[in-house]
Amino acid sequence: MKIAAVTDDEITISQHFGRAAYYWVVTIENGVITSEEKREKMGHTHFSGESHTENHSETRHGFDPAAQGRHARMLDAIQDCEVLLARGMGAGAYESIRQAGIIPVVTDVETIDIAVQQYLAGILEDHVERLH
Repeated sequence: MKIAAVTDDEITISQHFGRAAYYWVVTIENGVITSEEKREKMGHTHFSGESHTENHSETRHGFDPAAQGRHARMLDAIQDCEVLLARGMGAGAYESIRQAGIIPVVTDVETIDIAVQQYLAGILEDHVERLH
């Protein structure tokens, strides 16, 4: 099993999925962490040159086809992961992650290692009320 967390420092989970610089990917075998690696992550800055138009009367923020395409490109680096940990994200990103077959978890736990252990123990809460 592989669990990814968005991070800027390889220790803490970033507060926002789209703004984080990296993914920290933890590989677990038989309940034990066997490897960890940092992966590059596309984010909002990578898309700053692209046009950003949404018709909010027809589509909620982050659900329009262009946003969904950006989310998909952000997830390319972790297609082999089962879970993604973040401390915040938009509802559109959350749905894009689910559609990619990855379980998104919006947590209030700051430290990657603690969040991974809590996820494995089945006690990590998904705070969907933090979606925006």
